[in-house]
Amino acid sequence: MKGISIPAVMKRVGNKNGGGNASTGLGSSCSPGRRVLRRSPSPIPIASGYTPPSSTPPPPPPTHSWHFTRRSLHGLGGNYVRVGMMAGEHFPGVHGTPPPCAPPPIPTAPPDASIHTSTSASVSGTRSSSSSPSVGGPDESFHSQYHAYNSLRRMDAFCHQRTLTDVTLVAGSRRIQAHRLVLAAATDYFAAMFGGDMREAGQGEVTLHGVDPDALATLVRYCYTGSLELWEEMVENLLVAARVLQLTEVVEAACGFLMRQLHPSNCLGILGFAETQGCPDLLRVAHYFVMNHFMEVIENQEFMMLPADDLSRLLASDDLNVPSEEVVFQALMSWLQHDLPNRKQDIGKLLRFVRLPLVAPEFIVDRIESNSHLREDRECQELIVEALKYQVLPERRSSLQNSRTRPRKSTVGSLYAVGGMDANKGAFNIEQYDYRLNTWSIVGMMAGRRLQFGVAVVEDKLFVVGGRDGLKTLNTVECYDPGSQVWTPVQPMSTHRHGLGVAVLEGPLYAVGGHDGWSYLSTVERWDPETRQWTYVAPMSTQRSTVGVAILNGKLYAVGGRDGSSCLRTVEVYDPHRNKWTMCAPMLKRRGGVGVGSVNGFLYAIGGHDAPASNPCASRFDCVERYDPKTDTWTQVASMSVGRDAVGVAVLGDKLFAVGGYDGQQYLNIVECYDPLTNEWTKVGSLVTGRAGACLAVMRHQGIT
Repeated sequence: MKGISIPAVMKRVGNKNGGGNASTGLGSSCSPGRRVLRRSPSPIPIASGYTPPSSTPPPPPPTHSWHFTRRSLHGLGGNYVRVGMMAGEHFPGVHGTPPPCAPPPIPTAPPDASIHTSTSASVSGTRSSSSSPSVGGPDESFHSQYHAYNSLRRMDAFCHQRTLTDVTLVAGSRRIQAHRLVLAAATDYFAAMFGGDMREAGQGEVTLHGVDPDALATLVRYCYTGSLELWEEMVENLLVAARVLQLTEVVEAACGFLMRQLHPSNCLGILGFAETQGCPDLLRVAHYFVMNHFMEVIENQEFMMLPADDLSRLLASDDLNVPSEEVVFQALMSWLQHDLPNRKQDIGKLLRFVRLPLVAPEFIVDRIESNSHLREDRECQELIVEALKYQVLPERRSSLQNSRTRPRKSTVGSLYAVGGMDANKGAFNIEQYDYRLNTWSIVGMMAGRRLQFGVAVVEDKLFVVGGRDGLKTLNTVECYDPGSQVWTPVQPMSTHRHGLGVAVLEGPLYAVGGHDGWSYLSTVERWDPETRQWTYVAPMSTQRSTVGVAILNGKLYAVGGRDGSSCLRTVEVYDPHRNKWTMCAPMLKRRGGVGVGSVNGFLYAIGGHDAPASNPCASRFDCVERYDPKTDTWTQVASMSVGRDAVGVAVLGDKLFAVGGYDGQQYLNIVECYDPLTNEWTKVGSLVTGRAGACLAVMRHQGIT
């Protein structure tokens, strides 16, 4: 999303602790008035570059002191020297009384400098000699340790005394005398002005427009000392002036200062200021803060003062950190009521950014349809009808997809990748994918060694089912409680299985097919969470291991796999009410180790292989097929970027994620995301550990689903 320009809403220093009051609007003009900047309630990350609404997490802000030093003018060996002011000095025109005419005493060495000594060194310099000097070379050389420091300090003293100054900078009513050489050495802006053919090169007086006088005085002093102080009441003007003068270090310092002052009461203003000033790091951090703290932002005056266009950009973002669309609707209504006479004409334009199809039907009837302002607006009525159609006609949802049916990232939860095979012959960690931040992190470990197992979620707990430990095929089941982070054994299956498919259908957990260590299986077991027991249900018509399973329209699909002699392209569907399997149209390709997922009324078969892994001619597919249950047909859609089998597949929001896999050479950490609306795959954040056969689950709030 773009940054947001905020109208000038002033907050004075006297109300520094007020949470819901207005704060200074930040814009390109940097209007006067003191912004009360608050410290962030949590660490704020930084990132280079701004590409909203991507959720790439910004890295942490700088933690160093804002007392900056710059490189010596004489560049002695590339050393950095401290050229900051001594204690008791003042910045001219910034705060306090003006500095005296007499400069501070010039020390012979910087207070914190170290002195290098040798057999031929003095306190203030280093002398070297050669016992056998080369022909024509010096007999001895001398290097002063503090020449650059002392010279720059003396120039600063001359500037205070207005001695040997050769240019006067004018900003507003302020006139600042300085030395061209010092200014040109400190910044490319003055180097180009005084060292080239520009008109100002020959002028004794130069007027700078659009620069705050006090900020200019502070930055001129910085050119001599390399030090400055940042204050709430002047940091915005200082940043603007530093950008004009091309003082990059000062711009970074001021941006870092503003990052640490981000608060729900001022973040929208800082976001707008960062956009107008072209500060990408600050813009990204402020955007992330607004998105992450949206629930608090909407309680503050800055939100109520947003123009309609800026509010629409906020509400359109996938990154809003909200528990439900009902919260977004209520925020819009609060904004509307703040200035109803002047804003009611915008309600139709803004309501289209609330994802009404994802709002509970009762809320639509009780709170939205009954609102008189919405009833009077034709566009609002059309949006309400669209939402109700989506709610009451689930079989038509595949044809009703649009931007309003796409869940926001905060409402779909976090994706988990559990176990699998890695380069060390077994990945036993659990990785979590944060959709909003686009990052994976290791968050736990499995209870024991398992490969080719299944994972599903029942009653907000993660079930790990079957698999193998080396050559031993397992029938054991373990349950992980994310709240207590404890693994608990569950009633084992009746049959040992690895290479099985696992899914939850209308409450019970199903274990489909697999291999028992001796033969390929067609049997299917069901675990009932009420009785806590496993029972057999109708078997499939075909033995299947490395089978892909998914739920679609209240039925369980078993896709592809291997039957012991070849990879399969056949597909079966199980109806739990009839306890019966029925054959569907076969896929276009044979696929073992296929990943399967369902979204928007369609079934997808992703990747896989067409021969045993031991076969050197085995192909690993990048192609993807889509099954339409209405027409009982398969069609090919966009392919992944790389062919792979044993790929983990899950649905997050309204998108398919293909995680890891094996490409015939290595275990992959590549993760791709498929958008059915655009028929495109996009690479997202990579796994920490490359793995094949990872089992996927999704966590919402405190549980896993």
